Amino acid sequence: MKKLLLLILPILLAGCNFSQTEESLQAVSEQKKEAIQNTKSMTTYYMIRHAEKDRTDSKNKNPELNKDGKLRAENWAKVFKEVDFDAIYSTDYNRTKQTAQPTAISQSLKVETYDPENLFNDDFKKKTEGKTVLIVGHSNTTPQLVNKILGSEKFKDIPDNENGAMYILNILPNQSKNIKTLYINQW
Repeated sequence: MKKLLLLILPILLAGCNFSQTEESLQAVSEQKKEAIQNTKSMTTYYMIRHAEKDRTDSKNKNPELNKDGKLRAENWAKVFKEVDFDAIYSTDYNRTKQTAQPTAISQSLKVETYDPENLFNDDFKKKTEGKTVLIVGHSNTTPQLVNKILGSEKFKDIPDNENGAMYILNILPNQSKNIKTLYINQW
């Protein structure tokens, strides 16, 4: 809803000139329809790294979240409260699934697992086209996926001590892309 409002607000403000003719009012109406259509067909990926993992056993290749990680996972659910996800994806590791789970529960969605090597294939693109999707990955796989979607090597691996990076990538109907990077490290 917020995306729709942000797209429509400039059009509505442009329509506030009271001396407009019927033709210009119709043009504003057409622009509004186009903005609504673009919002419906825009694909948005929210991509985050898993929250802080338990590092007490260095031999454990599949650790769970530690106390801070569990708090961060709960915070992600609060951060995403106003985002209506259509799907949530996670790699098949405890730490990524546990990071995604609070958001999935709050939105009545199931966490779907994915192979980071094969995520952005034609099938995935078709399944997520025009949708809003959360993808939880790792310090290396998350920026690699962003780079793959963008078609350029813009982002490097996330530092090991950074668990609050979020990439928001929009793909518009004309296939143009824009990306925002945010860091959510206080809650």
